[in-house]
Amino acid sequence: MRQLPLRVRLRDSARFASFLPGRNAEAFALLSGDAPTLPRTLWLWGRAGTGKSHLLQAACAAAGERGGTAAYFDLATALDSALLEGCEALDFVCLDNLDAVAADERWNAAIFRLYTLMQDGRGRLLAASTAPPASLPLALPDLRSRLLASSVHQLHELDEAGRLAALQLRASRRGLDLSQEAALYLVHRLPRDLHSLFAVLDQLDEAALAAQRRLTIPFLREALEARLAEEG
Repeated sequence: MRQLPLRVRLRDSARFASFLPGRNAEAFALLSGDAPTLPRTLWLWGRAGTGKSHLLQAACAAAGERGGTAAYFDLATALDSALLEGCEALDFVCLDNLDAVAADERWNAAIFRLYTLMQDGRGRLLAASTAPPASLPLALPDLRSRLLASSVHQLHELDEAGRLAALQLRASRRGLDLSQEAALYLVHRLPRDLHSLFAVLDQLDEAALAAQRRLTIPFLREALEARLAEEG
């Protein structure tokens, strides 16, 4: 996939096939191509762990697989608004963590310029924030009005059944044999957000491989107790 230099590396796991939509089916359909038309500008917002970054990175990856061009920027870590220069020529530009630069005038000007130039082309601008769009303290009124007029979608956390299914999907894609009982054991003992749930699953996978053991409930109990002991 052709992208701009200094981009944030896409996570290998951030693909549409590994995303469980749950209550976020409408946004998923738009971004994954199941809906007839993807809006020129789309804004996702929701609490951490609802899948905003996953969907933005999946959109970039899918664009590349189709032979298109895309760039993903995590604005919480991006150092210079000049990174956006030239992005108007791309098929997809994804701006994650918009909250981080909402009050920054230089970033506001750069994003507004990008937005304006992209309206004359064929590209799509995708943005994400934790805060609701109307409450984001954007410094540039023109940018605020343009972005608020975009297609806005709130992402919701998965319920317990959804987290269970998402955990088993993650395990399956890693080639792990995680039974329904073992997955339920983890869901009841780990934080609700998927970031934490997946991070612990990855650690358990490594521990099981090192110990040459399967992800059974006895092993999970031992591993989680050892983890708590190390943290305490």
